[in-house]
Amino acid sequence: MNSDLNQDLVVGLDAGGTRTRAVLAAADDGRPLGEGTAGPGNALTVPVPQLSEHLAEAVGRAVPEPRRGRVVAVAGGFAGASRGAADEPGRLRARSALTTALERLGITAASVEVYSDIEAAFAAAPGSPADGLALVAGTGAVAARISRRLCTATAGGDGWLLGDDGSGFWLGRAAVRAALRMADGRGGETVLAASVGRALGLPGDVLPRPGAGAWSRAGREAYRRHLLPAVMAPPPVHLARFAPLVTEAARDGDAVAEELLEEAAAHLAATLLALAPRPRERIVATGGLLGPDGPLTAPLTARLRLLGLSLDWVADGARGAVGLARLSI
Repeated sequence: MNSDLNQDLVVGLDAGGTRTRAVLAAADDGRPLGEGTAGPGNALTVPVPQLSEHLAEAVGRAVPEPRRGRVVAVAGGFAGASRGAADEPGRLRARSALTTALERLGITAASVEVYSDIEAAFAAAPGSPADGLALVAGTGAVAARISRRLCTATAGGDGWLLGDDGSGFWLGRAAVRAALRMADGRGGETVLAASVGRALGLPGDVLPRPGAGAWSRAGREAYRRHLLPAVMAPPPVHLARFAPLVTEAARDGDAVAEELLEEAAAHLAATLLALAPRPRERIVATGGLLGPDGPLTAPLTARLRLLGLSLDWVADGARGAVGLARLSI
């Protein structure tokens, strides 16, 4: 235990909708010793063979081959997984993929545990809290009540098709909807029409030009004819990539974009309120929309402050998963 080469090791995984991150750490004090990243890790949307590949890639990069025999515990926080029931589909898929990945790498840890991504994120907060509320707002959005480090109730998190209100996907889709509504005359003028069009590679002659006068009906129809096929071609979840366009437009004073950010923050606040938070109860938040520079941090914080609530932000759940792995030893 005194030598870095001979000490027991643990691995924590944060497997989300956009990427999978693995952290190798010392079992005795949680000191990080290595890190690796790979593709998406949502246990419900990523096929199990592909999920296994992403997990093996991330863990393989974090754990050098000579150290793999020293790994005594692995804990993964997975989007799409739940510990609510032993036969929950996302949990079963995550465990199957993780088991395959570890076998491929020659890692025979005595403890291998699957958690939800939100449980791992909550455990990453300072002091490793056991009870409170957690909020994830990245590609998807979900809130959860955590009791004794396990999720006991959730709100939101129903995926891009049925929910995830206030998420990156929601914002990206809202950007495209705002562009289409400007084009057909149902919505107000917004720079999102041009920025969405540019992001999709539309011809310059069909994009609206600020200060060029009224947009002709023929121009509107040409824009829509080009935009719709370009939007429909990739998988729907790719709409999340347009979320940063809303942030940029709001920063430049676009009224439509500003309204969308406020609406997204309202959705996240409502998701939290569905879990009946108590005044001053701890809320751990993570996800790209809620960090120190996150576009929804200020509007959501303002709403929660009126309710006597505040956010504790963590970068992701990898460090929390390390802590959960250490607790299992």
